[in-house]
Amino acid sequence: MLTEMLGKGGRVCQPAREGKLKCPLIVRPTSEDVITGQLFGTLRAINPRWWLPDLLNQALGTQRFPTQVYRNFKIDLWQNQPNYPRRLLPWKEGSTQVDVIITWQNPPTTVFIEMKYLAELSAQTKGDDGRHGYPSDQLIRNIRVGLLGCRWFQSPGLFEMPSRDFIQLVISPQGEKNLIDRYRNMDQLTASIPKSEQLAGLPRQPFVGQLSYRELAHLLQDNRRFLTRAERILVDHLSNYLLFKLGGRGGGETSLTQQEFPPG
Repeated sequence: MLTEMLGKGGRVCQPAREGKLKCPLIVRPTSEDVITGQLFGTLRAINPRWWLPDLLNQALGTQRFPTQVYRNFKIDLWQNQPNYPRRLLPWKEGSTQVDVIITWQNPPTTVFIEMKYLAELSAQTKGDDGRHGYPSDQLIRNIRVGLLGCRWFQSPGLFEMPSRDFIQLVISPQGEKNLIDRYRNMDQLTASIPKSEQLAGLPRQPFVGQLSYRELAHLLQDNRRFLTRAERILVDHLSNYLLFKLGGRGGGETSLTQQEFPPG
């Protein structure tokens, strides 16, 4: 994080900048995976009661998540999900990799987070040629996969397993709007999911939301006074890193001239 923020990350060669040469061992400042790793690698070290409910409530525009102890709390990055079944989809779809999956057990809850930086949400999944009349953008794909994994579709098995609460978020520099607004409307959401009549209900609403980098940086500061000194240092560096990345979206070189959140 500090290597990049303080300008010591170096530069790739001109062919690599033009996309003509792949350099897999170089961490690029344009990579959203680097931001994902820095953000949630740091948040793993901070008690979730001081950041998770605020993150969820602000992203969803609700106050449904209280400050609490999270039982069996876990953060997983870049986890591949099982292939979406053909019985529920008119085209063949491969495995979906979710950027961030947060889970806990009181109550059983799963949060999918899609992280974006320079790229937009994909407009269409590979394998969908558009002739079936259903959207296959990256957000609805993640929602479908999450609902299936959290057992909101009727199961063909002998026994019905209890469903888990499910939340789908997008974290991006400025905050996504169009797709988020579309899928927060339950009528549009169900109309966008093939075989939606097989849904056994839906999670508590709203369960689709978004958060910008700046909003995230500032909410991390809100409960700073409750953190240990080590956690405060981590949160301050992380908040400044998010603002640093927000300032570097133009693709040019950026430098951190002033820290908005001085560590200490």
